Amino acid sequence: MRILHLTLKKEYFDLIASGEKTEEYRERKPYWMSRLLGRTYDEIHFRNGYRPDSPFMRVECKGIIPSQSHYVIKLGKVLESPSGVEEK
Repeated sequence: MRILHLTLKKEYFDLIASGEKTEEYRERKPYWMSRLLGRTYDEIHFRNGYRPDSPFMRVECKGIIPSQSHYVIKLGKVLESPSGVEEK
């Protein structure tokens, strides 16, 4: 299983966990190009912070689409969400 690990600010983390946000974006820069272009992922593991005990969730990855200035990461079903975040 191929897993993409991403860290998010709380605002965006909560929107994805609740199902309101269905796409995540990354700038089209060399760092993201090496991690995203031409690769496929089964899941995305999001973390809200860098501490080992930071909130964590698993989300299905529906694909990565390059646009002119960004990479659009299509999000699927929330497979595992942190407690305290209401799913829709």
